[in-house]
Amino acid sequence: MSTILDVLGLVAVSTLFGSMAFFSAVMAPLIFIKLEAATAGRFVRSIFPWYYLVIAGLSLAAAAFLALGRPLEAAIMGLIALGAFVSRQILMPRINRHRDRVLDGDASAERAFTRLHRASVWINGAQLLGALVVLVLIGMT
Repeated sequence: MSTILDVLGLVAVSTLFGSMAFFSAVMAPLIFIKLEAATAGRFVRSIFPWYYLVIAGLSLAAAAFLALGRPLEAAIMGLIALGAFVSRQILMPRINRHRDRVLDGDASAERAFTRLHRASVWINGAQLLGALVVLVLIGMT
């Protein structure tokens, strides 16, 4: 039997998963298709702090709602929030700094930019997968 907290947790996780999937599969590609590269880069850079705040907020809300009755699901959502914090506060500033250096002609910054960007993509993928796992676990009961 679902409690109101389970339902609220499900709504938060569903909203998170849908938002992340839509941004990754639809918005990001369209931005780079429809805008010039420099404009697209600046636009995406301005969106990412908000993107990570949405991920953190929804995953923390879901973790709080699920904490009493679904500790595993709550822990997964807590890890998703941690990934959002790391991406926003640690990786994103470093990625931006190295990208700026690349754009200024510093070829040595390309390797660091690529490595950090790849890490952020992997974290985002793990977050998306984690949200999907939580949705499946909730759906199985």
